[in-house]
Amino acid sequence: MDEAQAITQLKAGDISGLQMLVETYQIEAIQAACLITGDRATAEDVVQDAFLRAFDKIQGFDETRPFRPWFVRMVVNDSIKAAIRQSRQISLKDDGEADYKTVLQKLTEYIREPEDAFEQKELVTEMRQAIARLSPSQRAAVVLHYFLNMSTAESAGQLNCAPGTLRWHLSMARARLRSLLASLK
Repeated sequence: MDEAQAITQLKAGDISGLQMLVETYQIEAIQAACLITGDRATAEDVVQDAFLRAFDKIQGFDETRPFRPWFVRMVVNDSIKAAIRQSRQISLKDDGEADYKTVLQKLTEYIREPEDAFEQKELVTEMRQAIARLSPSQRAAVVLHYFLNMSTAESAGQLNCAPGTLRWHLSMARARLRSLLASLK
């Protein structure tokens, strides 16, 4: 079954069409949501809710357009809202290692030398800590542009802002990351 057939099934009220979409987009969506929220459990909840909302709102989906951008927009917007809610809460435990472990696993898959592995693990830890200190909108801009490889126009469309605003978010995020990473050395 391809994406168009899955959407046709969903529009007909058959939830089995959702399985193909989940299999295709779930991992990428959870990784993006995890990078924005900084919490794996929250990211999984956000993505699960997004799939259910996609099923509920599929009648309004334009079949001539691709599903991915429509779905990613839901995930990113909900992730930003969740990250803002989380920033208002006080955490009683600091389990930083578990939060990004799965998302950043790809960075460590290609390590060959023990020294490289140690340096790569340090880099991943430093990057995770630095990204977590960005604002939710800066994290979303970084995830869309660099992690999901969306163009500036696509990323701006997903965040419902002007391309210049997205470039500003990216510039501020890069500057903040540079200063955070420089202070660690």
